[in-house]
Amino acid sequence: MTDAIRSLRWYAGLAVVFFGVLPAVMVTLLVVRGSTPGSVGLLLIGGIPLVLAALVLAVRGIVGTDPAVAGRQLNLSMAFVAGADVLMLGGNALIRMATS
Repeated sequence: MTDAIRSLRWYAGLAVVFFGVLPAVMVTLLVVRGSTPGSVGLLLIGGIPLVLAALVLAVRGIVGTDPAVAGRQLNLSMAFVAGADVLMLGGNALIRMATS
């Protein structure tokens, strides 16, 4: 029998990496290099824990055995990634527009 959430496991893992970890690293590098206003660093205080929570939930969902629980964890993981993106990337854009 095939796994009903197999594709969700793949897409959730990729979403956490491409839309969670990479943007967090890029915004952190922008703040460290001084290429963006320093107040953007405050957004990382909320964004990084969301990405870490998404990463933990994604790993638990990928290795989970119960499809219903694993699917819920993977969906919640992708929701955390979306929230982190709105906070970090959207906040960065708004702060840059306000200071320019």
